[in-house]
Amino acid sequence: MRLSTRGRFAINAMIDLALREQGNPVPLSDLAQRHHISLSYLEQVFAKLRQHGLVESTRGPGGGYALGFRGDSITVADIIAAIEETPLEMGCTDKAQGDGPDLTQDLWNSLHSTLMAHMQTITLRGLAQEQRAKGFKVQERKVSKRGIFARLKAEPIRTSATNSVFALAQVWPARS
Repeated sequence: MRLSTRGRFAINAMIDLALREQGNPVPLSDLAQRHHISLSYLEQVFAKLRQHGLVESTRGPGGGYALGFRGDSITVADIIAAIEETPLEMGCTDKAQGDGPDLTQDLWNSLHSTLMAHMQTITLRGLAQEQRAKGFKVQERKVSKRGIFARLKAEPIRTSATNSVFALAQVWPARS
């Protein structure tokens, strides 16, 4: 089994979504900023999570990501299985040990099954509740009023210049 940094980032981001599931969809830019993760890296992670139905995306202004249809039953094992590029590997696949029998294969298989069983018991909902119990407070996202809905109020332009040729002639000094 591979447990990578990508898996850790995915679990952090999914806990963040679970903590904010009552509000609007969460933009990836907000997640990237809160967790100090590259936006392009998060886009790759969330593409895989979306393919496995763990998150749903909403496009357009006010869009972002929310937990998928089975938000109550998402486990850490589901997240890791969706993120890792290779299927969950059992045992050591290092060919540098030679072509002989792997004497530790039973050990690795046992560890793998124990770890998978434990990760199946850890739900995303439970991790979010732990964070709330520790005093985590969700800060509401400030909605920016940019785009077509925000209009700049133009102030009238006041000049001290004359508004006609005749008024200009009166102000212009007469040349003799």
